[in-house]
Amino acid sequence: MNKRELQEKRKIRVRAKFKGMATCPRLSVFRSSRFISAQLIDDEARKTLVAVSEKELNLRGEKGTKVQRAALVGEMLAKKASKMKIKKVVFDRGPYRYHGRVASLAQAARKGGLKF
Repeated sequence: MNKRELQEKRKIRVRAKFKGMATCPRLSVFRSSRFISAQLIDDEARKTLVAVSEKELNLRGEKGTKVQRAALVGEMLAKKASKMKIKKVVFDRGPYRYHGRVASLAQAARKGGLKF
């Protein structure tokens, strides 16, 4: 099996354990080598409720590590979610380990008021 197939198997295994609903959406994380993004998804209606990307925050010129920029994405996601009155979410790390940028984003989202 190649790397992509293994990632797909991990993603399916992680997502099989829960579903996002309107009352408790799924916080899905996407991490590339340069950027990180997160979105809140209602799986029943198949809609994205809130989405935040490092690209849209225009953090390219700012100093800081990728972990620090991921924390800013988590904080912004929590702010947008609170405006939509979303307090509780289910965390979906996808095929990524809960480590580094993914953990930083999750901790910042918790700090911003999201519960998971």
